[in-house]
Amino acid sequence: MTEHPSPPNAAAHAVSTPTRWPRTGYPAMLTATAVWHVVVLAGWLAKPAAWPWWLAAIFANHAVFTIAGLLPRTSLLGPNWTRLPDSARNADAIALTIDDGPDPRVTPFVLDLLDTLGIRATFFCIGSKAQRYPDLAREIVARGHALENHSQVHVHTFSVSFPGTLAREIGAAQRTLETLSGERPLFFRAPAGLRNIFLEPVLRKLDLRLAAWTRRGYDTRERDPDAVTRRLLDGLAARDILLLHDGNAALTRDGLPLILAVLPRLAEAARAQQLRFVTLRDARDT
Repeated sequence: MTEHPSPPNAAAHAVSTPTRWPRTGYPAMLTATAVWHVVVLAGWLAKPAAWPWWLAAIFANHAVFTIAGLLPRTSLLGPNWTRLPDSARNADAIALTIDDGPDPRVTPFVLDLLDTLGIRATFFCIGSKAQRYPDLAREIVARGHALENHSQVHVHTFSVSFPGTLAREIGAAQRTLETLSGERPLFFRAPAGLRNIFLEPVLRKLDLRLAAWTRRGYDTRERDPDAVTRRLLDGLAARDILLLHDGNAALTRDGLPLILAVLPRLAEAARAQQLRFVTLRDARDT
């Protein structure tokens, strides 16, 4: 009787997708928090009568990482791009990031203006909006800009969500944007920049890197383009990451989306300082 070889193990032969980011281990604060809980539990078992002190120690620990989550530019909760990497390729580079779109009333005009100014930008798009306006999402990529992950629905409770919810929200946006653009997002920006201690392990599994900013213009609530421009240009230097919005953009007193009034001034200032605009993808160390 002829023996036939058993079929190959599909899992063993599956082609794994290579990671784009180096593996970084868990954030030090997450590890420290776990250790702290073990110490407190051991202390409570040893001296149960002192339970108010042990409970206070837990509350203090939670207060520390809650405050850290309210600081968009901190790296206490894991790797976080607040400036471009310090490398020769970024010595004269700055990055413009644009959040909360795509918006059919604003994004087309932003894309035309970016073409005119010769600026390539990074758009952090909300997945549900990209699904609603798929042609706009594709147009962003077709014009040479980067499409990155800003969550699927941009919920206000994002920063107090547990790991499973974070994974579903970010993973859904990842699939949405990859389907529309043909390329997996590399970066994630948290809604409003707020997050919690559970986010970095989720980003690690999804092969994403958190990106914040160096300075922002607060252009979703400020109606004066001069004030927004000052915030963005005060101390402008190489490797800065600037934040504006095409979605939820405030309007000037003349009814113009703030971003359209500010972009020409950014371009002029960058030219004066001999700085060039790059996408976050362009700025990666490869």
